[in-house]
Amino acid sequence: MAEKPQKSKKPAWVIDKERARRAAAAETVWMFGLHAVRDALANPRREKLRLVVTRNALDRLGPLPAELTPEIIDARVFDRTVPLSPESVHQGAALEVRPLKWDSLADLALSGPGRPLLVALDRVTDPHNVGAILRSAEVFGARAVIAPARHSAPETGALAKTASGALERQPYLRIVNLADALIELQSMGYVVLGLDGTGTETLPQALAELSGRAICLVLGAEGPGLRERTRETCDRILRIPFAADFGSLNVSNAAAVALYAASQS
Repeated sequence: MAEKPQKSKKPAWVIDKERARRAAAAETVWMFGLHAVRDALANPRREKLRLVVTRNALDRLGPLPAELTPEIIDARVFDRTVPLSPESVHQGAALEVRPLKWDSLADLALSGPGRPLLVALDRVTDPHNVGAILRSAEVFGARAVIAPARHSAPETGALAKTASGALERQPYLRIVNLADALIELQSMGYVVLGLDGTGTETLPQALAELSGRAICLVLGAEGPGLRERTRETCDRILRIPFAADFGSLNVSNAAAVALYAASQS
């Protein structure tokens, strides 16, 4: 009797990729707070799984999607029903959702709405900073905010609440390798501008020379700043000019200033 041929084992990298895909498919996020929940409910791209609300919060949310039945609970047991951190200001509303799926970096960079302006974040892990940056990116017309999948703030309820609705509308792409993504953008015609206090040029000077060009602004985490390979990949390293030697901005404020300046160039 002939032996059945053994099935070949999958390479480890294939197995790891399949596990990551299954984990991503199972991942859910709890949005909280009336504003964040209302915006997520209104977003047709958002897959909504479970809405937990108090009666008062339900009255303030307005119309709900027909396919979603709310779970109305007493405010006194809300914190025991929904898995939120104790400091979450939920206002009696929480919505379990799947993370958003956006178009590819190339699609957004080349044909996204508005002028060709992007923001790249190098290991910015604080969800409040990323949420504020998403809000500024939406206000000033950036096509997307990109960040590495590892060592960056994931999509969370805290990030959504700080973004004040922008997470539902402003693409937030978490890519595998930031430097490789910047090189891809350069091949599409983007000028990659790293922001760092050590820059010898100022942002306004550089933008005056780049009027009409596609621009990607790169910002690093507070303290460490841009990583070495990120700095080497940038076309230019710029600084935001301050009125005094001791001037400094946190990363979300620096992003807002840079986005405004780039949107006016």
